[in-house]
Amino acid sequence: MLQRAGERCGIPFAVRFAGGGQFRSRDAAPAFTLQFNHNRAYWRIAAFGHVGMIEAYLSGELDVEGSLAQALAAGMEGGLDSPRPLTAVRNWWHEFLFANANVLQSRKNADFHYALGPEFYKLWLDDPLMLYTCAYWKDGTRTLEEAQRDKCDHVARKLLLKPGEDVVDVGSGFGGFMLHAHEHYGVKVTAINTTGSQAEYARREIERRRFGASLQMHGDFRDAQREFDKVVSIGCLEHAGRGQLAEVIRAHARHLKKGGLGLIHFIGHVGRFPTDFFIRKYVFPGGWVPSLADVVVEMEKAGLELLDVENLRRHYALTLDVWAERFDRNWERIHALAPRRFDERFRRIWRIYLYGCAEMFRSPTGRTHLFQIVFSKGNVSSTGYPMGRDFLYEAPYRERDKRNGRAA
Repeated sequence: MLQRAGERCGIPFAVRFAGGGQFRSRDAAPAFTLQFNHNRAYWRIAAFGHVGMIEAYLSGELDVEGSLAQALAAGMEGGLDSPRPLTAVRNWWHEFLFANANVLQSRKNADFHYALGPEFYKLWLDDPLMLYTCAYWKDGTRTLEEAQRDKCDHVARKLLLKPGEDVVDVGSGFGGFMLHAHEHYGVKVTAINTTGSQAEYARREIERRRFGASLQMHGDFRDAQREFDKVVSIGCLEHAGRGQLAEVIRAHARHLKKGGLGLIHFIGHVGRFPTDFFIRKYVFPGGWVPSLADVVVEMEKAGLELLDVENLRRHYALTLDVWAERFDRNWERIHALAPRRFDERFRRIWRIYLYGCAEMFRSPTGRTHLFQIVFSKGNVSSTGYPMGRDFLYEAPYRERDKRNGRAA
């Protein structure tokens, strides 16, 4: 299997087997070496393919010396991530057990990942917005902080945000977009978040900045029972689950005034493919990556008109590169926060997750993308939305960037 992978990919690697044997995919210096420490790893791989290999790595039966990112890229390029029947069964059973069909389970799923605490996320996300979603890397962007501010501006411009408008932020995370939109565009924001630790962090930031009643927090998208001028949903849809896709899309439509604008920013497949089992079991229980086509169909059923679709797949690879580097650089500080919780197994899970997703979005044969869809409730009038995309980059915004000392 490893020999076939070596023939398919252009990344040289070496293998040292538990019994003492060795293998090199080619004569060049290896970018990484797989060190098998126990024969049990072979059985895992035979049964579950790349998931078995990852689980062997998590348990210490397999180590990766050298570049983990290159190892993951080689596995994808070499076809090691092809699904196995037993993995498909495990994936189906996991989806059945952890479906977001009810509010209690959906909150448990969210807490599994997002309730690790703001102190953990502060050590590798951008400061101070703490945006845990794809950044926007314009040419010349130097830092993650700049790229995340530009993402907020990119979304705000697409939505034509104006002072005094009522905006709902579905799945608001630590409140970064909400705070940025209020501070720089003068809008009133109602944020929706099912994770208590994130919502509490956002409430503290609202109080610290003295934004008062202009910003509000709700616990679930079912709680906000009124219409808004604008709807924004950044990184929320992929957590809905297969059975809840239509309900979540309808909720977005229900929150929007007739003729209002909305934006959904989500991870999606081109075509219908299974959501990776490793991500589901170890990182995002209840998560499901929908196809772009299925999202579009549900939006049409909900009476929404699509105005613009942009693919930011390559932007996510760059974002994850920075997250992974910061995670590694700050690992000792992360471990010190809670040594029993943030142990070596946790470190390995998160390195696979961050580096693996970066290579997935970078892969030229990858099927997973990052979409931003701008929509309106009903058809927009001829004067309701610009006919071209020049307004995203027009002079007023460039002049403001210059005044703030940033590259236009």
